[in-house]
Amino acid sequence: MVRFATASAYILGCAAASISAFHLPSTSTPLATHQTPTSSTTTLFSTTAPPADSGFKSESAKKQIGNNAFLNTDLMARAENGPGKKNKEKLKIGIVGAGLAGMIAAMDLADAGHDIEMFELRPFVGGKVSSWLDKEGNHIEMGLHVFFGCYYNLFGIMKRTGSFDTELRIKEHVHTFVNEGGKLGALDFRFPIGAPVSGLQAFARTEQLGLEDKFHNALRLGTSPIVRALIDFDGGMDMVRDLDDITFTEWFTQLGGKRGSLDRMWDPIAYALGFVDCDHISARCMLTIFMLFAIRTEASVLRMLEGSPQTGLHDPILKYLDDRGVKINLSTGCRELVYDTDEDGKPTRVTGIKVGPKETLREFDAVVCALDVPGIKKVLPQTFRDHFPMFDNIYNLDTVPIATVQVRFDGWVTEMEDDARMMDISGDQSNGRGGGIDNLLYSADAEFSCFADLAVTSPGDYYKEGEGSLIQAVFDERAFSRSEDQIVQDCIDQLHSLFPSSRKLKCTWSNVVKLGQSLYREKPGQDKFRPKQATPISNFFLAGSYTYQDYLDSMEGATRSGLMVADEIIARADGPDGLKAQTAKAHAVREANAAKEESVAASSEKAKVPFFASVVA
Repeated sequence: MVRFATASAYILGCAAASISAFHLPSTSTPLATHQTPTSSTTTLFSTTAPPADSGFKSESAKKQIGNNAFLNTDLMARAENGPGKKNKEKLKIGIVGAGLAGMIAAMDLADAGHDIEMFELRPFVGGKVSSWLDKEGNHIEMGLHVFFGCYYNLFGIMKRTGSFDTELRIKEHVHTFVNEGGKLGALDFRFPIGAPVSGLQAFARTEQLGLEDKFHNALRLGTSPIVRALIDFDGGMDMVRDLDDITFTEWFTQLGGKRGSLDRMWDPIAYALGFVDCDHISARCMLTIFMLFAIRTEASVLRMLEGSPQTGLHDPILKYLDDRGVKINLSTGCRELVYDTDEDGKPTRVTGIKVGPKETLREFDAVVCALDVPGIKKVLPQTFRDHFPMFDNIYNLDTVPIATVQVRFDGWVTEMEDDARMMDISGDQSNGRGGGIDNLLYSADAEFSCFADLAVTSPGDYYKEGEGSLIQAVFDERAFSRSEDQIVQDCIDQLHSLFPSSRKLKCTWSNVVKLGQSLYREKPGQDKFRPKQATPISNFFLAGSYTYQDYLDSMEGATRSGLMVADEIIARADGPDGLKAQTAKAHAVREANAAKEESVAASSEKAKVPFFASVVA
């Protein structure tokens, strides 16, 4: 208790000194208090609108960027209620990619009155959040999907499809670290007072760091932009944006941070966020998340799905789309973009796409490429890159490989207090009644960035009667090149190291899904290469979590991009220069050119002299 009081006092002292150092004017504005995610929360902080040259036409899309977007929980209401507008003109819109961004864009565009058709290369929807059933009825995933409390837009979408109240399981407000030998550490945010005090005490009390590392950790956090943001959110957030060109390690060690804190706490968090360590992840990326944790109490609250992503997230969206006549073509990838050019060869308008093995041409008024980084790189024509730097910049974005491992046991792996309970798999232990830890877990002593026992955390699809734990762990590029059998064995061995009592259990089933190119690599200097949703080609749009929005490559980032691209299309659909009018003009030009060519051809025919005429003469 003395240690806690001393560390807390020191952190608060650093915070106070740091705030004074910014020479801010005095203010009586209270700090944010704990709030459950809601559709109407008034912000207590000064914020600014996006710059006038942001390139967004839609006022709704503009609200998703800029400092205000981090605090504006009204965004949940926007996502829940839809675009709130029906266009006068009905567009025919093709969406390439049926991941989260593409499906959410389709929801809004269908509600705005448009005719939507989607094309997905895989035999299932979901993109990087995909899940599917194997031949034995096991739910397979690409990654481990956790919902932070600041996923306001995604929660709004789930409220809109009716899945928020039934398909999410809220977890204890604790981020748990499992160390070698079964020793636990935690960031325990449970506290009577909300952010930022709940966060300060969590770092002060954590068992994950020793007293010396806590001291240096407090010193660095106490002089960070996060502290300034408690009083001047714009100033703090602007400082964070300026840190995109250095790594988190470089920033952390500049003024007091030590290696011990990085190794034992920050690296596991960095791996969980972007599958890279603190030596390689952008300081902006890490501090963006910590900023949200500091300002919003609910931001660090974790939720997990009741079951698989397909069941809990995608199926309700698919029903919503089906009810509105949206057609989704699975196993039908985009082979080629078809486009018009001007006299100099510069692309002016996308007229359609060639899809499927027969490269069937489908024409649209507007086309959205809602793909991941490797997907969009394959689809973009070279001429787009040659004429528009925005497209060429995408090729500066790199991705990280991951391997998602699922291992099932004949007992409860994370149950360390009672061996009898660990071995007991009798009866019905559904609905989270299995033994062990019901939460997301981190570790500094394993190669998987984060993991969870899905039979406990998401039992709806993952618990099987008569079976125990289903551990799902995500390995990063350190292990990606190994064989699947070796990755499974490494996962089991490392689990035994973290949970020594689990050596008494046997693995009964396993699966590995390798994704060679997953999230875009959040290394320094990448933010400037992320493209906006509206492109220089007037009827061609982009969506996906890599596109520009003030969030990470995540489910919330994908949701934001889907809403933003829909807003941009809706804002451009009507009027004499709108997307529908552009189609009509393009068709008129095409018909005029065809008529001209026919006329020239006919004139040429008349001008020809039959060969026999010249012979007679």
